[in-house]
Amino acid sequence: MKNIEIGRPKIEDTEQINEFFQIVIKDTFERNEISHLVDLIEEEIEYKRNCLNQDFESEGKSMYFLIAKEEDKIVGSIAYGPANDLINTCTKDELKEVVEIGTVFVHPKYQQKGIGAKLLNQIFIEFKDKGIEEFCLDSGYKTAQKIWIKRFGHPQYLMKDYWGKGDDHMIWRLKLKDVLH
Repeated sequence: MKNIEIGRPKIEDTEQINEFFQIVIKDTFERNEISHLVDLIEEEIEYKRNCLNQDFESEGKSMYFLIAKEEDKIVGSIAYGPANDLINTCTKDELKEVVEIGTVFVHPKYQQKGIGAKLLNQIFIEFKDKGIEEFCLDSGYKTAQKIWIKRFGHPQYLMKDYWGKGDDHMIWRLKLKDVLH
């Protein structure tokens, strides 16, 4: 694998980032055997596009993205911003003031190569530099839940059967000092 560079997105990358979201979200739904939820796929893609636009409009103040590239190809993304509505609803606003890590995606052809870990580590550096001591993240995708449990332990919030029988939603609340190596 060639050099992966992580940096802020550029406005001229918007079209390629949006295509990346489409590829990764469709793949995620397929891997989690929920690709029949076509409306949800489109909603998720649109939501990620809106988050990216918020980053550009606020210059990283309301949403903050990092993009992983191999040469000129976008292969990963991560973002942080205010906790999403689902997190706030499920925790009765307990995490309303805590930043959320979201949009942690790696292109299907580049998974299992450490890109997600590199993106997370870079976000942790950003948090440290900005004095952010606590964060949260959530997932309803079984494949991602396995990764988060392995990395961060069991979630602090578990919404059993939230998405249907056997399909839980999980939320982690973590302190930066506990995840830094």
